[in-house]
Amino acid sequence: MDQTGGMLDWTTQFAGLSRLSPEIKARLLTESRVASVPKDTVIFGPGKAPETLLLLLDGSVRVQQTSENGREVFLYRVTAGQSCVLTTACLLAYEEYSAEGIAETDLEAVLVPRVTFDELIAGSPEFRRFVFAAYARRITDLFRVIEDVAFRRVDVRLAQRLVSLAGADGALEATHAALATELGSVREVISRQLQEFQRRGWVELGRGTIQITAPAALKRLAEQR
Repeated sequence: MDQTGGMLDWTTQFAGLSRLSPEIKARLLTESRVASVPKDTVIFGPGKAPETLLLLLDGSVRVQQTSENGREVFLYRVTAGQSCVLTTACLLAYEEYSAEGIAETDLEAVLVPRVTFDELIAGSPEFRRFVFAAYARRITDLFRVIEDVAFRRVDVRLAQRLVSLAGADGALEATHAALATELGSVREVISRQLQEFQRRGWVELGRGTIQITAPAALKRLAEQR
């Protein structure tokens, strides 16, 4: 991670931090650092303890877990203006990571040292509210992932993901394996479902690419409960 430094007031990108007292805000800006992280970097992984709280300024981090049989299960995504709930949980409990975080894009992130995190959690009600509010939101998202995997049809979830990923021209780059990981499924199931979408004339499949050809039909499926 390369430090980009400076005293940029990055707290304005996080609603809870913008309300901090000037003293607490100054401490965060002084003791934290802004870092650039290249795409595909493994930011954290199982067996490692966090040394910093990660606050994302730009880019996207995918958090996933690998089962004993090697299957990858997508848990959640951290985007700009968010913190990582797993990092927060491990910092609070002094535990090691049980999953890995991977930079999906080039990132710009704030790294708040553990000692600063610990002292502000203990001494600043505003900072504590920010941390626990973000934690509660992400836990809710995780329960939604569990509910989707357990109870919602894979064709509906796949349609939703394709619609969300597609550009204005209906094109997207995604492998069957990557989609399976995000949807908590396996590649074979996703491949069969994509082939069914193609048979219906909804998509055209290429090598690592998908072109949506019937967006209205796909959106109707995606909106089913």
